[in-house]
Amino acid sequence: MEDEAFTDINGKAISLDCQSHSGFCREFTVSSPKVSIGKVMVYTCSVWLTAYAVFFFTENTAVLSCAIFVTLVGMMLHIHFVKVDHESLLVIGSLGIQVSSSYASGRETTTFIEMGKIKDIVINEAIYMHQIIYYLCVLLKDSSEPDAVSSVVPLFQSSKPRLNCLVKVYKSCQEILSKC
Repeated sequence: MEDEAFTDINGKAISLDCQSHSGFCREFTVSSPKVSIGKVMVYTCSVWLTAYAVFFFTENTAVLSCAIFVTLVGMMLHIHFVKVDHESLLVIGSLGIQVSSSYASGRETTTFIEMGKIKDIVINEAIYMHQIIYYLCVLLKDSSEPDAVSSVVPLFQSSKPRLNCLVKVYKSCQEILSKC
């Protein structure tokens, strides 16, 4: 088991954990930092101070109630649907690839792609805002034409690791795919 520190495309620290279960099975987990209590406090205070300022001028208590409600609902939605704690990629030779995301609320999403549908795993590049970013993706075979690609499934969409992290995962995935 290896655990190294890497950064995402924004320069924030992430970690890559590589586990080799056998020669044909490896798991890669990219973990992001936990929710910062400082950020939560700043957002909460700014919403509530704005609400108190509006309350001061309007003397309407519904403004304060709405601010509390909006803050709580916003935090719950962010934790349940947006904040991903870790993403994992499980590559099992001759069987397939499992992609999982675990959210801060404990919710998990999992997708499995059969090996027969996989054409290749590649590192692709894209233009994002004013920079070029790299991402790991699975190319799926087109059922009607074997040499064509029907779709692209991006991996590690939330953590967005930099190229040095992606290369490590890519080389290991290619090693397993070459044995199949």
